[in-house]
Amino acid sequence: MKRFVLTMAVLALAASVQAAPITFSTGLSGAIEVPPNASTGFGSATVIIDDDADTMRVIVNFGGLIGNTTASHVHCCTAVAGAGTIGIATELPSFTGFPLGVQSGSYDHTFDTSLAATWNAGFMAANGGTPEGAADAFLAGMFAGKAYLNVHSSFAPGGEIRGFLAVPEPATLSLLGFGLVGALLRSRRR
Repeated sequence: MKRFVLTMAVLALAASVQAAPITFSTGLSGAIEVPPNASTGFGSATVIIDDDADTMRVIVNFGGLIGNTTASHVHCCTAVAGAGTIGIATELPSFTGFPLGVQSGSYDHTFDTSLAATWNAGFMAANGGTPEGAADAFLAGMFAGKAYLNVHSSFAPGGEIRGFLAVPEPATLSLLGFGLVGALLRSRRR
C-alpha cells in the first residue's frame, strides 16, 4: 500500500509539472546583438508559455536606448543555442501594443497561441502550417536556447538590444528533484 501511495504522489507531481506554465527569461543588451553595438540600452524580458491554456505572456522592460523603438518580437530557432540570427517567429512587424517611438518603456501582453495572428506566417508555414505546429516548434526552440527577443530602434534597425530566452535555474532544479524522486522510486522497486 505504501508503494501505491508513493507512486500516486509521484504521478500527481508529474502531472502538475507538465501542466504548469513555463517561464523563460533574459537580460537585454546591445553587446548580445549581431553584430554587437555600443548601445547604452538595457532591459529584461520574460515569456511565459502555458501550453494547456494556449497562451504566451510577453513581459518586456527596457530603458537607455539610443534610438526610438521601431519593433520588438521573438526570433526562433537559431542553428546553435545562444548564438546567431534567424527569422522572426512571432507576429510582424512588432508585438501588438508594444511601445514604439520611445527610448524606455514597459510591455505586458498575453497572446493566444492557437491563433494564426500570433505567429509570423513564414514561421508557421515552415512548422506544419498551423498555429499548433508553430507553437510546438517555438516551445522546442525556447527549451533548446535557440530563441531570442530583441528590441529594434532607429539607432540599430537590425536590433538595439536582445537576449536569448532560457528557463531560470529554479525550474531546472525542480525538474532535477522530480528526476531524483523517480530514481529513488525505481531503486526501491529493486
